[in-house]
Amino acid sequence: MNRSFHWSARTAATAVAALSLGVLAACSSSSTTSSPPASSSAPAASSSAPASSSASSTASAGAVDTTTCGTKPGVAATGTPINLGTINTDQPGTSFTDIANMAQAYFNCVNANGGVNGHPIKYFIKTEQTNPSQIGSVSKELVQSDHVVGIVGNTSILECTIDHKYWEGLGYDIIDSGIAPECWSTSNSAAVNMGPRYSSDGAVQYVINTVKVDKVAFDQSNVPGTDYIAAGPKAIAAAANVPIQTFTTNVPIQSANSVALQLVQAAGKNGAVVLNFTPPEALKILQAAAKLHIQNNVKAWGCSTPCDTDFLASALGTAFDNKLFINAELTPADGTNTATMNLYRAILKQYGSNVSGGIGSFSQFGFVEARLAVQALETITGDYTVQSVNAAFKALKNANTGMLCGQFTYGNYPMHIPNNADYTVTPNKGQMLLVPGSGCLNISTDDPQIAQYVKLAGRAPADATSLGA
Repeated sequence: MNRSFHWSARTAATAVAALSLGVLAACSSSSTTSSPPASSSAPAASSSAPASSSASSTASAGAVDTTTCGTKPGVAATGTPINLGTINTDQPGTSFTDIANMAQAYFNCVNANGGVNGHPIKYFIKTEQTNPSQIGSVSKELVQSDHVVGIVGNTSILECTIDHKYWEGLGYDIIDSGIAPECWSTSNSAAVNMGPRYSSDGAVQYVINTVKVDKVAFDQSNVPGTDYIAAGPKAIAAAANVPIQTFTTNVPIQSANSVALQLVQAAGKNGAVVLNFTPPEALKILQAAAKLHIQNNVKAWGCSTPCDTDFLASALGTAFDNKLFINAELTPADGTNTATMNLYRAILKQYGSNVSGGIGSFSQFGFVEARLAVQALETITGDYTVQSVNAAFKALKNANTGMLCGQFTYGNYPMHIPNNADYTVTPNKGQMLLVPGSGCLNISTDDPQIAQYVKLAGRAPADATSLGA
């Protein structure tokens, strides 16, 4: 499975994030800066239970009838369009457009098979280059010119920060893939991904609690929000009394050898290197380590969700098989043969020609966001207005997505972290496969933001459809 949210599925041809999905990229020269090691005497934490598409996926997309995406197979929707919009970062080194493009593919499938109560969805995709005034402008364009009644699939480095008060004031409740802190800390954004902080939490939590490393070297792209992102892994490590040293590296990376050497030296032979980058940038560091024959000089490697891509697994060969452990915010596509996963593959194949990263987290995010939006829209019996559409979005409760560990709930909360349990995958002969026996791992409440959300909303019931249980 190919993944790009992050973080970006195009390189940006390949990023995959979040919220993913963590990984942002923006600057030029390759420079790494470090924070001093941190440790804590707190007791150990307990945990509860891009690229080309993978030719070796378990199920054949061609064997799946995509008409099941709609309520009237083969009947094109002809009613008044329901206008939805999205805003995505798209710039050198960081592109999240695969998420919106996959949402568009899902909507195209629905439109060709009955639409939403006979209405087609018209999807307006806007891009921005981390310019606050540009972000504000395209937001107003969606509302004032395109007359969208809902926002689905926003994936932007800054958009949640810039726009959340604007959306709140107009009564829009966003279904998105978050990156900025406000995507999880505000009342009107419910992200389907964990994003860079919580995804990095999961990776650090796994190498500490399961692999039993004694130190963590954590590196991420030198972009806005690095302190916020690093705060999660620091809290996880501190609770386990494991030292952690944090780094930031300018992207695109120009000197991957020096970065790899620095991180391996910092982690030590019983430690772990954990990365939070888009796939192309993470790949540079990993390939440099393999080239220098230092990948085994640490006990383990970890990575946030963007690394969960067959693009990366294939490019690495076998050098990191069962050595690199990756937070997977969604059901791993490789080795999964469920109705939802097969429909996702089939829609991607038939309608997703613009999804450059193929199978992976980014396209899965777009699929989930679009599916949740359609599910909510189908509950509306009257006109499709800003009020009715966003009320339907917020009313989503315990929805099975077939992709997340837990069921999805929006709800009337002051903050939203609906995706707070992850899978762990590892490269295995060119694929990213679920670590045997790993199951779903709740992101620890040692991260104070997870603790705050769990106190408000509790843990979601398991989504039994995700792995076909």
